[in-house]
Amino acid sequence: MTAPPSPLTATGAETASVYRHSGFISFLIARVVAVVATQVQAVVVAWQVYDLTREPLALAYVGLAQFLPMLCLLLPAGDLIDRFERKRILAISWCVGGVCSALLWWLSGHGASGVAGIYAVLVLYGCSRAFSGPAMQSLLPQIVPRSQLAQAMAANSMLMRVASIGGPLLGGVLYAMGGGELTYAVCCVCFALGVVLLLRVVVAHATAPGPTQGTMVERFGAGITFIRTRPIILGTISLDLFAVLLGGVVALLPIYAHEVLHVGPTGLGALRSAMAVGEVSAGLYLSMRPFNRHVGRTMFIAVAIFGAANLVFALSTVFWLSFAALLVAGAADMVSVYIRGALVQFSTPDTMRGRVNAVNMLFIGSSNELGEFRAGTSAAWLGVVPAAVVGGLCTLGVVGGWMLAFKTLRTVDRFEEAAEATGAVPVGGK
Repeated sequence: MTAPPSPLTATGAETASVYRHSGFISFLIARVVAVVATQVQAVVVAWQVYDLTREPLALAYVGLAQFLPMLCLLLPAGDLIDRFERKRILAISWCVGGVCSALLWWLSGHGASGVAGIYAVLVLYGCSRAFSGPAMQSLLPQIVPRSQLAQAMAANSMLMRVASIGGPLLGGVLYAMGGGELTYAVCCVCFALGVVLLLRVVVAHATAPGPTQGTMVERFGAGITFIRTRPIILGTISLDLFAVLLGGVVALLPIYAHEVLHVGPTGLGALRSAMAVGEVSAGLYLSMRPFNRHVGRTMFIAVAIFGAANLVFALSTVFWLSFAALLVAGAADMVSVYIRGALVQFSTPDTMRGRVNAVNMLFIGSSNELGEFRAGTSAAWLGVVPAAVVGGLCTLGVVGGWMLAFKTLRTVDRFEEAAEATGAVPVGGK
């Protein structure tokens, strides 16, 4: 009798049929509409607050009001996501998001007197995002079979990027058509639709949580210890943090468009879209043709290409070359995101995904927000071109350093080897 193919190496019909998985499709659509609501709301809140105050510092408070609750709730969010039903936590988080949209709708008619109320609502919204982010990341492995997880993550990343691009555009159109009242109403409907679709998702591959032991601090400390003692997980999430923190150039694009390339606002829009086009193109390819060989080495190569492409952009004075460099950087970043996300998910037991993903989400948020701060301050101190060049060189330096420091990560061949190396318990068997 011929032995059946191993579920850990299946790449045939099971992998190809992930889009026929009704629970996965419902999850994808639910997440897309929720991300669209988040992006629409973010761009409209920033515009509205600045329109009411005309103070740049007011925009800093918009981000701070949402980031601080996420930081403070990192510990309880990760712990609760590992102890209770993740789908229910995510649904509650989106319900709170819908309530926040309704409150912003009500405050939009209060003029400048409503700014303080807007900040208060954003604090509540930041609390909901502290739970929704890690819950979404931890729920996906419970929906699809393990053999389809890498492809599902590629499709998920690609569609989230599309939603992140289209959301702000939709927000601008809605605000021009009907102001804050129309925009926030649409956001509220999107959150409600996301909850309805989420209820249709079947969680078929969950591992029952073990008995609760110790305090919340002790349980979260166990999660931190797990990350710190697993080179594959620690190397993966820290590589993302430092590569983007030191090498990102998005914050410098307005200066490049105006002072280096001399292309004006139209060219700026094209430059901002270049990375997104590269990301979406690579994500679409990976969602249809996922790979599972030499993943550690490929991830380092992708991050190195990201740094080299940013270096080419930093030195370029020709628009088409700058556009092409950003296109390549976006595609390389998506490949890296695909591998990093799969490695973290495969390497983490289901009972600890909430805590690990909470830390991972904090690292991702920190790299993006602090990366923009780093780019801006470096440009102020060194000049825009030297700052971008230093950033690209630092990314390449991080790649070299991490390859030496995390040999296990560099040599991992298949995603399943990461699970074996960290002792992660398979979810759902197949």
